[in-house]
Amino acid sequence: MVTFLAGGTGTPKLLDGAARVFEPSETAVVANTGDDVELGGHLVCPDVDTVLFAGGGVLDRETWWGIDGDTTATHAELRRLAEEVGLGTAPRYLGDDAQTAGREIARWRRFSAVGEFMEIGDRDRAVHLTRTSLLDEGKTLTEAIRVLAAAFDLEVDLLPMSDDPVATLVHTEAGETLHFQEYWVARRGEPAVADVEFRGAADAEPTDAVLDALAEPVVIGPSNPVTSLGPMLALPGFERALRETPVVAVSPFVGDEVFSGPAADLMAGVGREPSTAGVAAAYPFADAFVLDDADPTALDRHVERTDTRIDDADDAERVARACERALEAVEAEAPDAGPPREGAE
Repeated sequence: MVTFLAGGTGTPKLLDGAARVFEPSETAVVANTGDDVELGGHLVCPDVDTVLFAGGGVLDRETWWGIDGDTTATHAELRRLAEEVGLGTAPRYLGDDAQTAGREIARWRRFSAVGEFMEIGDRDRAVHLTRTSLLDEGKTLTEAIRVLAAAFDLEVDLLPMSDDPVATLVHTEAGETLHFQEYWVARRGEPAVADVEFRGAADAEPTDAVLDALAEPVVIGPSNPVTSLGPMLALPGFERALRETPVVAVSPFVGDEVFSGPAADLMAGVGREPSTAGVAAAYPFADAFVLDDADPTALDRHVERTDTRIDDADDAERVARACERALEAVEAEAPDAGPPREGAE
């Protein structure tokens, strides 16, 4: 068995070729849910659904978001109606009372659908409505995602990091507090980041299924350490579990150059060096790293090198094989290993 930690597009891209290296039926994927957002009453789980759609063979691989060839008639009409009556198309948070109303699955992540700021396809919306309805019927998020995984014939075991709500909030230098989706989708990464909060994490717990998955060797793809892995690491017991199992991480940087996304700005915003060295400092529990051939960083842990750019399944297989070699090296060294690495919980 092997477990991948998934957030953003880095790990789903890696999973494209990992099936050639790690048996899918023996693979678990723990997905970040800190990016989840309730939009017009339905729960959108971006990182979960990227894995769901990729594994189901329907992901739009141009955008790495939503279903390939999907229509957006409902989204377009929501925008038209808002503009027609002068309501605008900016994100509209629901009031404080609504943020913790109903089934208690929201912590400052609920938005009105007026002028819908995230482009959601029509088939994609059916997934969100099904998930939300299953939650309304009393299922846990884990149970709801298992139903959807079966509908998409997913071979890997897809697990949300927790059944409890966590919201990734970006505190900006302009004094605003924005849900990550508003910061990244509506504001396009502006204004500058002052800090990042994982609201609700202290009261949330990893599920038993997640803890079982974390007892297996773990691969962290080239994901954003702050908003993709940060919400998971903020859960009580999650980092401790990682310190007790072999962990290999793929750097999303080559030295101090990030491949894509807001990782550099977010790392700088929370006071971490935006580089491979900064990623290593953020992952004190990682036993080994996979770095790009051109990465000049020297680390105090086992390193495998390869071309870490992932543009297609062949690239993903190459990186996955480097992860396999790293895990084999860590496991071979285990009898002589010292005490578990220390790190904040």
